[in-house]
Amino acid sequence: MRKKQHFFICTVIFLLLSISELSAQDRLSGELFSTRSEVIAKNGMAATNHPLASQIAVDILKQGGSAVDAAIAANAFLGFGDPAMNGLGGDLFVIIWSAQEQQLYGLNASGKSPKNLELEYFNEHGIDHISASSPLAVTVPGVVDGWFEMHNKFGTLDFNQLLEPTVEYARDGIAVHSEIADIMDYLDRDLIHSYGVPDDFSWNDLPYFSELYRPHGHFPKKGDLFVNYDLANTLELIANQGRDAFYKGEIAEIIVEHLRELGGHLTLEDFADHSSKWVDPVSVNYRGVDVWQLPPVTQGVSVLQMLNILEGYDLAEYGFGSPEHIHYFAEAKKMAYADLYEYYGDPDFSDLPLEELMSKEYATDRRSQIRDDWSQSYGPGLDPENHTIYLTTADKDGNMVSLIQSNSWLFGSLIVPPGLGFPLQNRGTGFTLTEGHVNTYAPGKRPFHTIIPAFVTKNGEPYISFGLTGGGMQPQGHVQIILNTIDFGMNLQEASDAPRIRHSGSGTGAIELESGFDYRSIRSLMKKGHQVQYGFERFGGFQGIMFDGTFYFGASESRKDGQAAGY
Repeated sequence: MRKKQHFFICTVIFLLLSISELSAQDRLSGELFSTRSEVIAKNGMAATNHPLASQIAVDILKQGGSAVDAAIAANAFLGFGDPAMNGLGGDLFVIIWSAQEQQLYGLNASGKSPKNLELEYFNEHGIDHISASSPLAVTVPGVVDGWFEMHNKFGTLDFNQLLEPTVEYARDGIAVHSEIADIMDYLDRDLIHSYGVPDDFSWNDLPYFSELYRPHGHFPKKGDLFVNYDLANTLELIANQGRDAFYKGEIAEIIVEHLRELGGHLTLEDFADHSSKWVDPVSVNYRGVDVWQLPPVTQGVSVLQMLNILEGYDLAEYGFGSPEHIHYFAEAKKMAYADLYEYYGDPDFSDLPLEELMSKEYATDRRSQIRDDWSQSYGPGLDPENHTIYLTTADKDGNMVSLIQSNSWLFGSLIVPPGLGFPLQNRGTGFTLTEGHVNTYAPGKRPFHTIIPAFVTKNGEPYISFGLTGGGMQPQGHVQIILNTIDFGMNLQEASDAPRIRHSGSGTGAIELESGFDYRSIRSLMKKGHQVQYGFERFGGFQGIMFDGTFYFGASESRKDGQAAGY
């Protein structure tokens, strides 16, 4: 018996030593990190953060729906099934590959601030920041108009077919999934800290919110039945009367009246004048592939800036998880974010130096400031002159959709208009009230957005549609997916499951690492002056589809409840 125990212990020690001694090339495969296989299908694919949403999307594809139809149907369900993260009260951004036209389209479906609310109002009332739970944080929700813009251009099925599955689920109810229950539990425990509500706050202070999401005096737990009759009725109204039901009809009237009672400033005119904005995606070439993002008001350009800087290092030679990989990544992130906070805003209100920020020459200059042996702080590089779901779908014709949608914070502003079945976003927190900044509040202005969809083309053909949730983690996560697939040779699921890096704070900040990184890399990073700590949350949620010209390869985040499905 002792011999068997001795043999077992020696075997375990040998395996641990073998893993710790992996060469850089061995680490490139990513097989150590993969939790499951990619899903492979020929006719269509969907990857979302909820299994039922993925199944709805595939059902729509089987009925002859386009990738856009499937994306809208999945997004509609997620507003019910994952309500803290997204819904009818939020905004939407999307990149669409049109197989017929062989080009990418970008859509900014975000809303603006009230036209009748001036910056002076905040100064006169002693308000130095926009509170997350304030009606002043509510901007016009853009998602519904975004759906109709997408559908009018690329849809094939009748619009009411896209909302019907969610209407049925909302009335019959679904079981609450694990990750969604955890999010609600977090909000219950941390509301006062996160939102800054008064110490004497009670959920009874939010009667419509509590009636909808806390009907028994608490949020639902994993496995509890959750229904939303009000949302089912609202979706039916939109399906029958179109987008004007939301922006010019009964829904707009209820929202505006409720906000007015709470001290908000949005008007029926703000809703009636709302429109989405088709934009041209922007890109840089990274080692032979073109990586695409949407321009500001999103933070997508920071992804392209980071990739331009990192292209100057032989990361494949260094290997995944090496000190060089993590060090250069963190330094590039700090540089890109310094520019992000200074230069990214609403292009309708400011001239943004995007061309210079995305240039290879600028990246070369910024890269020259990085020390190989020491962590540094960086300011913006130019001379003077700033919570979520993601899903992706693909259809039999080769069309692909990369879509991201959000309430901003958990349940947005926590403001639920009576009888509508959804909370309103608080995107106004993306404004600053300091005069002279690119994101200074102004009437009729779009605030800065953290949510970004991504797309990769190769030789002019669609290659990867992907995205990742998590506020400031999103650009960092996008870059890591690109590095994992392009530099480190991982397949899409491996690239998703590999342990992630998150640099937090400003300046030197701290590098948070998921478990799986070698202790010698951590020790080396600390010798370079980095603060290093292990993290266990806030590393985002990935979904992606890769296309090889014949088959779709779907991957879904192992840290979430999601699923990739195809047929």
